[in-house]
Amino acid sequence: MGLRAGQAVRELGADDDTDDELRDDILRVTGRELLDDTSEDAADAVVWWWRLGDGDLADELRDDAGPLAEGASIWVLTPRQGKPGHVPAQELEELAGDADLRVRAVVPLGGWTGHRLCR
Repeated sequence: MGLRAGQAVRELGADDDTDDELRDDILRVTGRELLDDTSEDAADAVVWWWRLGDGDLADELRDDAGPLAEGASIWVLTPRQGKPGHVPAQELEELAGDADLRVRAVVPLGGWTGHRLCR
């Protein structure tokens, strides 16, 4: 995911199905607790757990990512293909485009697929 020590990472959309190992890996790499949606600190990255049916992703990306540091990236994590809540990559690309973002990378992350979005 390209995270580094000391970076602030905001987490959105966490639920019972969230991958705790991935969350622990982020903490280990950054050395910082994940910021939640109430934090006013600028984030260097956002990790957004997103499932089909969670709402309008484009609106959420435009309105709810919170304060971001210059050059910050947004990682939208969707359940892997074949899992409940899976969002097809093409659909996610269209929704990101609607929010003036582009998918720059797609990587498998355990039971999830990470989509790195940038302006």
